[in-house]
Amino acid sequence: MKISLITSAELINPFLQAKRIVIKLGSSLITNDGIGIDEKLLNNLAKQIQVLHAKNIDVIIVSSGAVACGMAETGISQRPKQTHDLQAVSAVGQMKLMHMYQVLFKPYNLKSAQVLLTHADFSDRERYLNIRGTLSTLLDMNIVPVINENDAIVTDEIRFGDNDTLGALVSSLIDADILCILTDQKGIYTADPRLNSEAKLIEYAYAQDKNLAACAGAAGSIIGTGGMLTKVLAAQRASQNGIHTCIAYGRQENILLELFDGIPHGSLLIAGQSKNNARKQWMRDHLKLNGHLNIDEGAAKALQQGKSLLPIGIISVHGSFNRGDVIACYYKGEEIARGISQYNSTETKLIAKHTSNQIADILGYSYASEAIHRNDLAVTVNIP
Repeated sequence: MKISLITSAELINPFLQAKRIVIKLGSSLITNDGIGIDEKLLNNLAKQIQVLHAKNIDVIIVSSGAVACGMAETGISQRPKQTHDLQAVSAVGQMKLMHMYQVLFKPYNLKSAQVLLTHADFSDRERYLNIRGTLSTLLDMNIVPVINENDAIVTDEIRFGDNDTLGALVSSLIDADILCILTDQKGIYTADPRLNSEAKLIEYAYAQDKNLAACAGAAGSIIGTGGMLTKVLAAQRASQNGIHTCIAYGRQENILLELFDGIPHGSLLIAGQSKNNARKQWMRDHLKLNGHLNIDEGAAKALQQGKSLLPIGIISVHGSFNRGDVIACYYKGEEIARGISQYNSTETKLIAKHTSNQIADILGYSYASEAIHRNDLAVTVNIP
């Protein structure tokens, strides 16, 4: 078994260019292996996030630890196996966990927001767009979203979910540059270092390397649900959207600042394609579209310049589509772009030819000021 290793000379460190990062924190890390919330670690993390914010770098946290915090709070030493016991322990722990984030972030003038998600939120188009809109607004307000699975009410996530996967899903959702998984391990090794003295840390590799999973193994702990394997699978999921993943030792002081300074830590798993190419290619590859818009010259030029499509530039709406569907944009009878619609076909017909500030008056609500946001657009034909 051979990993296709990459040397540092072969790549530009993605941390040097990153503007948005998702940080996933594992249960063992946050709770100091189940002893209790590691306030020192979270305090150090807050201090680093303050520095990153000053550099205009967006930070999103995917935080495990609700069940582990609940175990410590209730005096339970072994992770419960019964569903309702897990739900109850999670409910207790989530309160403790979020309170600590709020308290420890406050001295650094950081505001945090709790966001509880399930996998169902990612499978429903409308909920997916609502989540993305909420997270984008929080980031615009310079607030740190702290995301966790809604373990207290959803049984599937407790039995089968893991926050490594959630970290990858969130990274794709908000177009992160890097998923940084901070754990109690130093990274991925070529073999189990506890059993093989010749095991070496994999510093750089391509995320899609099929041999990585075999190196990672599948062991979890009594505190958390995941292991190194779930981290590799999360990295591979993220890489499909052009997002790089770093798996590193979270107790290393100033780990985030050193990574953003280009100092290597842990295992950096490189996506094989750029983020924009992955997302836009997905839109271009849609073979069946449920509708299209005819747009005017001003809107066409705006799209060619990488701008959003505003309702005022829409001349007519054709087909029946839902919010979140990929639709085409036509100019003079030719498709020039396609993207994800923020409104369904009925809503789009009503707001077409109107300014963005009229949307709420027309519909009684407003999901967004754009019909299609620039991040959800792919130009298919360049016009003169």
